[in-house]
Amino acid sequence: MPSMLELIKQNAVPAAVMRSAAKGALSLPPEEMLEILVYLTGNKMFQEEAGMSLARWDEASLAAALSNNSAAPEVLEYFWDEKNRRRGLMPVLVENPRISDQRLIEAAGRAARDLVNVMLASRRVHSTQAVLQVLLGNTFLTEAEIQQIREELSASAEPADQELEAAHEVWTRENAEAIKAEEHKAFELIGPEEEEEAATAPKPEPVVPQAAAAPQKKPAVKEKLSTLQKVSRMNTSERVKAAFIGSKEERAILIRDAAKIVQNAVLASPKLSDAEVELYASAKHVSENVLREIARNRRFLKNYSVVRNLVNNPRCPLDISLTLVKTLLVYDLKSLRQSKNVPDTLRKVADKFYKDKMESRSQQQS
Repeated sequence: MPSMLELIKQNAVPAAVMRSAAKGALSLPPEEMLEILVYLTGNKMFQEEAGMSLARWDEASLAAALSNNSAAPEVLEYFWDEKNRRRGLMPVLVENPRISDQRLIEAAGRAARDLVNVMLASRRVHSTQAVLQVLLGNTFLTEAEIQQIREELSASAEPADQELEAAHEVWTRENAEAIKAEEHKAFELIGPEEEEEAATAPKPEPVVPQAAAAPQKKPAVKEKLSTLQKVSRMNTSERVKAAFIGSKEERAILIRDAAKIVQNAVLASPKLSDAEVELYASAKHVSENVLREIARNRRFLKNYSVVRNLVNNPRCPLDISLTLVKTLLVYDLKSLRQSKNVPDTLRKVADKFYKDKMESRSQQQS
């Protein structure tokens, strides 16, 4: 016999039962009821009531359900989502292996102080070097905590490499079909070489009145070319690995690889920094796939610079720009409505939002 959740998914239950389900009032085990409520948060008719029922759910009962290794992934993901998080539930979520290491990695760099405290107290985090490496860049860490993490990483450098390799293996298994589909693709760089050189080469040092300052650029160019040559000799699987665990210079080249799966591996890399994502979001030599993947990632979109760069990028697909433009601040809307680098449709929408926000500001001040 189908479960109640399956019957609800099939619209095979009366409306009265659906309303009771949205109120959390069915006589079902807590784990099953939670799964139904999370599912109903995606139903336009019952999502508000289901969300309220989840918000009212007893925290002790929730913690017991979420600590279970067999908890439904959808339920875990619901309470892991920032808008639904509860401080008291984060310790069990962080320790639950069904919350992937990748989720911890994504959260570690930008976690607020409450979650930082949870992570610092977590055995799992301290045994997962890839998470510690990203956590090290969190601005809420104290100097003492930074030093402690550095000592842990220094004492176990080899395990850190192993963790990164393990994360790569998990990702490649999850994307095995896509890798196989593009395995035949030889390395091909999107965009002109001049732009690649500008994007990857370090900025030159300030000019000093000494003869020795003249050859500063040559070593950087030589290093870049050697990286490019190395990448060009790799097959698709090798380029995926370099994109995922390689250097910043390799990522700057591979984000422009013609194979989409290689681009995606760059964006999935635990080593990818916010600054790199900001650069990719504004780049005019990356593929549409890169810009769409950035726009799909909620972690990336929490960075306002990424959103602004996407909207102002003339290569960004219009459907993405039109979705994100409403989140821009007034001074960015003012600049965008006058930009000649974006479609006229986007300029008109930016102009409308700019006028609306200026009118709202005037009303608040009056």
